[in-house]
Amino acid sequence: MGRTFTESGRRAQIVRAAIEVVAELGYAKASFSRIAKQAGLSSTGMISYHFAGKDDLMHEVVAEVTRVTGAFMAPRVGAAEGARARLRVFIESNIELLALWPGHLKALIEVLPNLGGDDPATVGYQASMQALMEGQEQAVRAAQEAGEFREFDARLMLVALRGAIDAVVMRWVGDPDFDVAEAGRELADIFDRATRAEP
Repeated sequence: MGRTFTESGRRAQIVRAAIEVVAELGYAKASFSRIAKQAGLSSTGMISYHFAGKDDLMHEVVAEVTRVTGAFMAPRVGAAEGARARLRVFIESNIELLALWPGHLKALIEVLPNLGGDDPATVGYQASMQALMEGQEQAVRAAQEAGEFREFDARLMLVALRGAIDAVVMRWVGDPDFDVAEAGRELADIFDRATRAEP
């Protein structure tokens, strides 16, 4: 049976609170009591009613972060015209997420390592990242064939890009005053120069 509107709303409220608590306190301190307090619930029983346990709730945290990031980035990348523009938008929107949803990304960084590599949420997230990488690799090769990108190892370039984005994220985690917008623009410039075809 499907959930009622009220039940769906309550679950979303709990997930938002869990994201906020994990982002602020870390995974280990994100107890049901702290999450219930953050959500404005009178007891932890409401969380237990909607989620089978902490792992179940954290699975939904990962799913929610994935939904939010996808909903923000996909239309922007899709609206960009040309491979160079899509690459720039992908990089800048990826970094922009740090400013728009800081708690979401901090929560994801906390949750995935603590769930472990064999956890279904971790496996699913890694599979989605692998599928994204494969799709991007095909797009890069198509842009090379069209003459928009120069010749280079597509997978290696994408691994370097992913590493650069992750490095910006980790610097931001350690320095909340880090200018992520400028970092996004600079990173986009670097990879535009690294990939574009010679005139």
